[in-house]
Amino acid sequence: MARIELLFALLIPTAVLVHLLASPYTKVEESFNIQAVHDILVHGIPSGNAAQFFTANYDHVSFPGSVPRTFAGALILSGLSRPFVGWLVGSGADVQLLVRAVLGLSNAAALMWFTSSVKQAFGPGAAIWYALFQASQFHVIYYASRTLPNMFAFVFSTIALRSLLKAYATPWSSTAAPTGYRLCLYLLTFSGVVFRSELAILVVTITTYLFLTRRISLTNIIIPAGFSGLLVGLLCTIPIDSFFWQSFPLWPEWTGFYYNTLQGHSADWGVSPWHFYFSNALPRLMLNPLTYTLCIPLSMLNPATRRLSLDISVPLLAFTTLYSLLPHKEWRFIIYVIPGLTAVAGAGASWIFTRRSKSALYALASLALTASVLLSFAASTALLAISSLNYPGGTALHVLHTYVPHPPNAHFRVHFDNLACQTGVSRFLEKHEGPQTIVDVLEAQDVVAQRAWTYDKTEDPERLLDPLFWGEFDYVLAERPEKVIGKWDVVGVVYGFGGVRVLKPGDERSAAGKRGVVDGAMQDGIEEKIARSWKTLEGLLRDTVLRGWWVEVSMVPKINILANRLNVQGGG
Repeated sequence: MARIELLFALLIPTAVLVHLLASPYTKVEESFNIQAVHDILVHGIPSGNAAQFFTANYDHVSFPGSVPRTFAGALILSGLSRPFVGWLVGSGADVQLLVRAVLGLSNAAALMWFTSSVKQAFGPGAAIWYALFQASQFHVIYYASRTLPNMFAFVFSTIALRSLLKAYATPWSSTAAPTGYRLCLYLLTFSGVVFRSELAILVVTITTYLFLTRRISLTNIIIPAGFSGLLVGLLCTIPIDSFFWQSFPLWPEWTGFYYNTLQGHSADWGVSPWHFYFSNALPRLMLNPLTYTLCIPLSMLNPATRRLSLDISVPLLAFTTLYSLLPHKEWRFIIYVIPGLTAVAGAGASWIFTRRSKSALYALASLALTASVLLSFAASTALLAISSLNYPGGTALHVLHTYVPHPPNAHFRVHFDNLACQTGVSRFLEKHEGPQTIVDVLEAQDVVAQRAWTYDKTEDPERLLDPLFWGEFDYVLAERPEKVIGKWDVVGVVYGFGGVRVLKPGDERSAAGKRGVVDGAMQDGIEEKIARSWKTLEGLLRDTVLRGWWVEVSMVPKINILANRLNVQGGG
């Protein structure tokens, strides 16, 4: 990759790290894998009495979820992260950032590798435009470092598409083309078996397209690639997950597919219209409207790029169409098609831009494309700022540990309510005795004994109505203080995103829009800095540039930090 193309490609990992640092906490969808990585790093893997060990130390035993999830991703991620833990001198929160950075940079590396195949297929100009479009998209970049099962699968699916695109760009007579097709189907089959079962549909659409266009045969590629991907995937997931879940034989993705799809439980999470992926999800994921209204259609119609564009797009759009038949829909289920469609958009943009001096129409279109990329980066930045305000649970725990005064040499017990657990609280954020680093914790013989804080996530409704239960705690992070029984003082209120409102000239900011992230507790957190920066921008731009117009981001109370009036005053 030439220096200029590499420079643009490096926008992708840079954007991933910026998004990670601006939004360091996790949500409930990421909780299984982030808790599993924590437990593997801190508690290790038992060599005996596994069931007892997991019950005492691992989060998934107490909170198993509706169906089991694979430990394969968490095991790989913890193994890749562990050599770097010794370099840190900070807390568990730093290790959480490290773990997410490893995943994010893995996805970024796959996308950069994919960029090289875009160059081979469409030329260096298309590779540059692909990198610009990809780096300015919000969802792929923001979620690249998040421990969703889809983002583990995304690493493999992106490499698979890279192999497919490279094979397309290789002459049919070359032996490299069949190797690329075989590797693509193998990787997709493997990741479908281990991480996300919906990739089986993508395997079917790509295989069918390649077979119908006479690029592959049943005996030379389809059966060997499918069988080896299935076998290696099963040999990976069944032993690992049967051990960690103490249930043999266990294939989590089959269990999830049977529960959600065959038994229809996915509809319990909501039903969307058949056109959702095309009318909502794909436009949101692509973000830049010119990519799907101008660039992709042009690339498909242009004789110079038509064959390759259709080769990439047809199986990806067929996958999206078939997946639309399922009632429950989420954008993350089709995120795997985004690099391929963005590559096609890059080819169309390159065709326009290289002809900008030939006519006024091309010059105008090139100017529009350049402006659209800048606006996409601006929109992505705004979405990042707003999204970073959606983790009040993580912020509240940081506030409790850092800013709320505590009697010295005391042991504290903290209860998290449901909202706190769903919006940022994780085991990596738990605090330990004294000025320890996470290395000390990893090397400790008895981690629990090192804790000055213990944490509780009880959800049992009967216990939550017992006054004696609440008397056990010194602090509570709660959305609704009136549900906490006993005598409690509110020592902090964490605010979170409450919506946006377009302010017209003369409109005053609402009271909610004037709030910071934390009322009377934290003044230097990244969320507070983002809120202050937005307010500063308003002062600079609203009256002088935007003539009184502005977008107000309102903040509303989310998590109350409660202190037990008797226990805390008594020193814990």
